[in-house]
Amino acid sequence: MKRLSPAKRNQLIVVLLITAALIGAVYMLLIGPQNEANRKLLRMTSDRQADLDKYRKFISQSQTTSEQLTNFSSQLDGVESDIATGDAYSWTYDTIRRFKANYHVDIPTIGQPMISDVDLLPNFPYKQVRFSLAGTAYFHELGKFVADFENTFPHMRLVNLTVEPSDGGGEHVAFRVEVIALIKPNT
Repeated sequence: MKRLSPAKRNQLIVVLLITAALIGAVYMLLIGPQNEANRKLLRMTSDRQADLDKYRKFISQSQTTSEQLTNFSSQLDGVESDIATGDAYSWTYDTIRRFKANYHVDIPTIGQPMISDVDLLPNFPYKQVRFSLAGTAYFHELGKFVADFENTFPHMRLVNLTVEPSDGGGEHVAFRVEVIALIKPNT
């Protein structure tokens, strides 16, 4: 630059400044927005790829989920197999008659069943049937009967059990109990 005249040197400096300004303007006006658009496109692409991976995962799990649903449905059907259906009185009488056959428990009175909403849990999808039983038995036979009854029928519970001495004396007792059982509402 020492060989250039001051006028040429000034022109060169102006040309260099204008060139730098033009390069800066091109970068600010053209390249910068394009880089921002590229970054935005890259973020959108990675988000869409993540969504696609998530959907692929759901699709791959759909078979497993379908098998689990089938398994749970069959388990529910198995559990519901001895839930009250049809005529509540005949179901009640038949269930108690079949169950008490293995025990030395005399149940001459089976009360009229009353169907209502489940009072233990709100918005429960089943109804409940409530009926009373009255009879006589030896104390230890009654204990076996109650324990086996609640273990055999997980959807039933015995409430308000009262035991009093019977006219027969000794270990012979009279009892009264209420039975609450689930019932399918759509039957």
